Amino acid sequence: MIEEHELKVKSLGKALVDSPLKLSSHLGDGLVNYVTEDSKVRYQVDINSPADLENRLLFEKAGPRKKIFFEPSHTKAAVVTCGGLCPGINNVIRSLFLELNYKYRIPEVFGIRYGFKGLNPAHGYYPILLTSKNTDGIQNRGGSFLGSSRGGEDVKTIADTIEDIGVDILVCIGGDGTLKGAHAIHNELESRNRKISVIAVPKTIDNDISFVYKTFGFDTAVEVATRAIRCAHVEAIGTPNGIGLVKVMGRDSGFIAAHSTLASLEVNFCLIPEVGFELSGKNGLLELLENRLSRRSHAVIVVAEGAAKNIYSKDVGGRDPSGNIVLKDVGDFLKYKIKEYFNEKEIPFDLKYIDPSYIIRSVPANAVDSIFCENLARNAAHAGMSGKTDVMIGLWHGSYTHVPLDLVTRQRKYISPESSLWRDVLGATGQPASMGAEDIVNA
Repeated sequence: MIEEHELKVKSLGKALVDSPLKLSSHLGDGLVNYVTEDSKVRYQVDINSPADLENRLLFEKAGPRKKIFFEPSHTKAAVVTCGGLCPGINNVIRSLFLELNYKYRIPEVFGIRYGFKGLNPAHGYYPILLTSKNTDGIQNRGGSFLGSSRGGEDVKTIADTIEDIGVDILVCIGGDGTLKGAHAIHNELESRNRKISVIAVPKTIDNDISFVYKTFGFDTAVEVATRAIRCAHVEAIGTPNGIGLVKVMGRDSGFIAAHSTLASLEVNFCLIPEVGFELSGKNGLLELLENRLSRRSHAVIVVAEGAAKNIYSKDVGGRDPSGNIVLKDVGDFLKYKIKEYFNEKEIPFDLKYIDPSYIIRSVPANAVDSIFCENLARNAAHAGMSGKTDVMIGLWHGSYTHVPLDLVTRQRKYISPESSLWRDVLGATGQPASMGAEDIVNA
């Protein structure tokens, strides 16, 4: 349960500097307005019980303020990208630079190379000054113009480097690990009484960050995954007992699998980490697959990378540099089990396995994500200039918000098996709510 005080946003101090944006403070005059400090966004919109009517939890609304904390001509900013690649990173970098340099007239905006490693001088990845020339057109390319890396660095070393560069605003683009890192950096800087703003922009195609309706890159990921599913369907219907198996990203949350299933309407089994299943036995996946082939002679399976952990949870290979458990390849695992099952029963079949994971990560953002990245980046610039700190830019009920990092990093977002989203997936696929196993709710 969230408490009201947990939504309170930290500020570096009183904002006394006039914003150079020259916006309006008067509603109804036909001009673009500043956002006031009193502007809020309700945490809860749906009313499911009388108690919900009493919910007064409010997010602070993001956007440009009339008074800002930093004097633009004396301000330096930096941006760092961490973790795995994701469509839209370059869009955020370019939009952030444009807002800070062209609108706020900050003379120096630095790009930190190769994630948090670039804030440790021992690695030799020195910051670069962002310019209109070196950022021109990067929004049309996939990947990260600045490079990225996984794994943390010593937070004291990072803070030392930030101070040495003279950074006043640090924008961190990344997922759960990056958000935790940004929070730790803020805490270290705060302990030193340094007036440095730390702002986070949520990035993960898995869409598993709490308090943001979606993360950038997710729409592009669903679009590319949907294309792969359609290819798998073409392969499956082109041969007797054809099986198309598609693996998509989603370590702990199955949003890509679920949404691409709904987008394609050609999936018969959608397997996600939040809902456990069994392979064998009555109503297990293999028996259901056999029944599907006997009726329609083809089937398409979409599996998120973290699905089936209940089946081989002990068969893992340590942790990656970000601390994530290294998962067994669920696609290869299912491919082997399906082949073993049908070969033993001497049932002819033709299985095609498609893994578009790294294609999904590395493509440029589509139009929807490009607009989203633009909005996130400019709101991050506004937050930093107004002296907000230790916050993530969120999207809640269609409005951009400031969300304290301490709150964001406590939990991840999952699909509830009781949600309307999963109900729609079950309706689209025709699969049973439980496949030989009790539902596993990671909420």
